[in-house]
Amino acid sequence: MVQGPQVLNDKAVQILQGAMQEFLQNGYAGTSMDKVAATAGVSKPTVYNYFKDKEGLFRALIQYVAETRCQQVMGDAGLEGHPEAVLRRLVGNAIESELKDLDYQNFVRLVAGESGRFPQLGQAFVEYLTKPAIDQLTDYLTTCPELDLPDPEATARVVLGTTIFFIMTQSIMHGEHIMPMEPQRLVDGLVSLVMRSQPT
Repeated sequence: MVQGPQVLNDKAVQILQGAMQEFLQNGYAGTSMDKVAATAGVSKPTVYNYFKDKEGLFRALIQYVAETRCQQVMGDAGLEGHPEAVLRRLVGNAIESELKDLDYQNFVRLVAGESGRFPQLGQAFVEYLTKPAIDQLTDYLTTCPELDLPDPEATARVVLGTTIFFIMTQSIMHGEHIMPMEPQRLVDGLVSLVMRSQPT
C-alpha cells in the first residue's frame, strides 16, 4: 500500500520496532529519541543517522506498518483474478489479520488520538496507508469491465471504508458485544453488493 517501498536494513527495522513500543506506551508527545534508542538497543546518534527527527521517525514507522499490512492483506497473489474472488480475499484477509493484530489496533488508536494535536500524523497515515490502498483497488476495479462500475474509485472507497468501519467498531472501539457480526457475513454482504452491479 506504500508508494515507493522503503528499503530497510536490519538496524532500521530494529529502531522502528523500538519506536513502536515507545509510541504505544507513551504516546507521540511522551516519546523521545533517547527513549527510542534505549528501547531499540542502539545509540542516540544511530537513531539520528536513520531518522532526522521524531516526526520523520513516526512517518517512517507508519510507512513500515503500511508495507507490513499490505503484505498481510494482499499476500503473494496481489489483485489478480476474477473480481468476486479478489474482493473476498482482500476483505477477508484485511479483517482476519487486523482483528488479530493488537499492536496494529493500538497504533490506529494512537494515530487517531494524537492527530488532533498533531494533524501531520493523521495526514501521514492517510498518505502512506489509506490512499495507496484506495488507488490500488481503484486501478484493479478499472480493469474489470464486467462489473460495469460507473465510478471505480467511489466503489473502492465503499469497499475499503466498509471494511475499516467493521474493524473499527468491532475491535478498535470495543463494540463487538454491542453490535456483533460474524466477519464472513460482512464479507458476503459487501461482495454481493459490488457483484450485483454486473449487467444482466
